[in-house]
Amino acid sequence: MIGKQFFTHLSMMRRFNVLLLAAMVLWGGCGRQTKKDDRKEYKTLSVKTESVILKSDYPAKFTGKQIVEIRPQISGTITRICINEGDRVRKGQTLFVIDQVPYEAALKQAEANVRIAEAKLATAKLNLESCEDLNAGQIVGDYQVRTARNAHMEAEASLAQAKAQLVNARNNLSYTIVKSPVDGTAGMIPYHAGALVSSSIADPLVTVSDDADIYAYFSITEAQAMDIMEQYGSMEQFMALSPDVELKLSNGKSYPFKGRVNAVSGIVDVGTGAVTMRAVFPNENRLLHNGGSGTVVIPTKLDSCIVIPQTATYELQNKVFVYKVVDNVTEATSIDIFRLNNGTEYVVKNGLQPGDVIIAEGAGLVKNGIEIKVKK
Repeated sequence: MIGKQFFTHLSMMRRFNVLLLAAMVLWGGCGRQTKKDDRKEYKTLSVKTESVILKSDYPAKFTGKQIVEIRPQISGTITRICINEGDRVRKGQTLFVIDQVPYEAALKQAEANVRIAEAKLATAKLNLESCEDLNAGQIVGDYQVRTARNAHMEAEASLAQAKAQLVNARNNLSYTIVKSPVDGTAGMIPYHAGALVSSSIADPLVTVSDDADIYAYFSITEAQAMDIMEQYGSMEQFMALSPDVELKLSNGKSYPFKGRVNAVSGIVDVGTGAVTMRAVFPNENRLLHNGGSGTVVIPTKLDSCIVIPQTATYELQNKVFVYKVVDNVTEATSIDIFRLNNGTEYVVKNGLQPGDVIIAEGAGLVKNGIEIKVKK
């Protein structure tokens, strides 16, 4: 009886062990199936070469190609204003008329003085000829001849002086009609009819801006100027070879016409360390105005260069780094970038080769030497 119970108990123990072993095997298999890959996923990109155009923005101030302050050359009261503020004016067009009456009178007096001087010269000539004839007959002496000759020379000088005064009187009368010396647009007029003006007035009668072409003045840093010199060889080469520049208006819209950089200051501003440049834009539609502002956009085209997103980089101690991916392991790599960028991408000069694989996003969160999983 005891032996039978013993064998029964032994059989049950064997069954329990078998079941326990099966459960452990089953549990172990399930554990291996549910074990997760703890590697983080990162988006990567394969480096390649391409052409890119980088644009740099510079705030600019506008001036007309030629700006002329119209001031009177004589004194008098304004009798007529012939234009309105903001009018388009042509070269030679009458802008103002200053009281002409006193200058007409001065002209008539100058004309009369010329006639008087001419008469005196004619009389002096007759006296000189008479004295010379009498001297030849030994009726009068040499003294009388010399005196008559001096009187004749004085009469000639008086006539020349009277003619000069006549020219001055005519000019003064012409100055009463104030004309525009250039084509352009009239500014504001601070004077009204009846106002007394002169050549010493503080404000001009009006300012006329020749705005057929508009100059946009902007500044770059000395370092940027040195980079341009290094890239093009000289500022003259830069102006000759650089692509046309663009213009953004103050309302954010793009100006429909492109311009050219046509002047570069040869002096670095001591106070700001900046170099002034000038771009010229056509202004046929008169959309740009003297005194306005905008943004000059200078494009730089680069061929066969490596371009990467800025999100693929991080900075450390003033150096720029990327993470190469070699056999799914990150490798921090220092790179040299081009002086310009478009705000979202960098052009790499050194540190990467076509075909290299790098982390494309979130480089600042990655560590060196970790195994990653490539996001598909």
